[in-house]
Amino acid sequence: MGQAWGFCRYGGPEVQESFDRPDPVPGRGEVLIRVEVAGVNPLDHVLRSGLVAGLDGGRPFPRVLGMEAAGTVLARGEDVEGLEVGDAVFGFALTGGGTYAETTVLSAPSTARIPAGLSATVAATLPVAGTTAVDVLDQLGLPAGAAVLVNGVGGGVGLAVARLAVGRELRVIGAGSTAKREHAEAIGVRFIDYTAGDVVCAARELVPDGFDGIVDLVGGASLRAVAPLARDPRNVIAVGDTSVPDLGGRFVERRVDRENLERSARLALDGVLAPVITAVYPLSEAPAALATVESGHSSGKVVIKVA
Repeated sequence: MGQAWGFCRYGGPEVQESFDRPDPVPGRGEVLIRVEVAGVNPLDHVLRSGLVAGLDGGRPFPRVLGMEAAGTVLARGEDVEGLEVGDAVFGFALTGGGTYAETTVLSAPSTARIPAGLSATVAATLPVAGTTAVDVLDQLGLPAGAAVLVNGVGGGVGLAVARLAVGRELRVIGAGSTAKREHAEAIGVRFIDYTAGDVVCAARELVPDGFDGIVDLVGGASLRAVAPLARDPRNVIAVGDTSVPDLGGRFVERRVDRENLERSARLALDGVLAPVITAVYPLSEAPAALATVESGHSSGKVVIKVA
């Protein structure tokens, strides 16, 4: 038996609960891991809310929170290649197993070995933020010197996109709330404060000829306000708002396979994709960790140290 944090029905924080459960049995194409670190993401509370119920794997309640983790392989299901018992790994719990737990199952094709020199804490932040940053910037394909606006730069994904863009020698302008300024500027971002005036006017002052690319992590009215700043509307890439094609833009094309995880890990080892980890919680305080992200005021990545 192992401890897990999950939710007993769809809803807000009040439906969350701690419970003991037997170690999951890995199915075909899955590995059972002992979780060392779990990443915390906005999608965790979105799944708990039931707004995107089709993404939770259809497992019975209670369901375990979380979708990314790093740990050690304890057992393999059928048809698992490239991973062995005892391997230190990181990856996605795509089949609804959840990661706020002492043990969980990960999808083997979306799990990779942790390379020597990379900590489990850093590895646990890469499945969502790291691979999203790679996917967004690959999709844009901008040359060195191009100007890119990261709308919503302060969160885990936004900072990962900004750091990788700086590493690709792009001119990076980031928009976020006042609390996000320090971390953004520390990695070389020209920062626009949401609360200090008109974001669109400030962006136009910095890049009068228009942006070569826009990465949006906010959506809604904010996306609609900044989208006209792009020189080519097809170079507006949204990570969360699926209505972006209505503006002529594109939704991010995600690759959650082992190759992309390994690529993200190499970039992290090289310091090009080093995550900004701003809070580490024990498993017993998992609700506080998720509340920090759900508030929308957290900067960088929040993780749960399980082992």
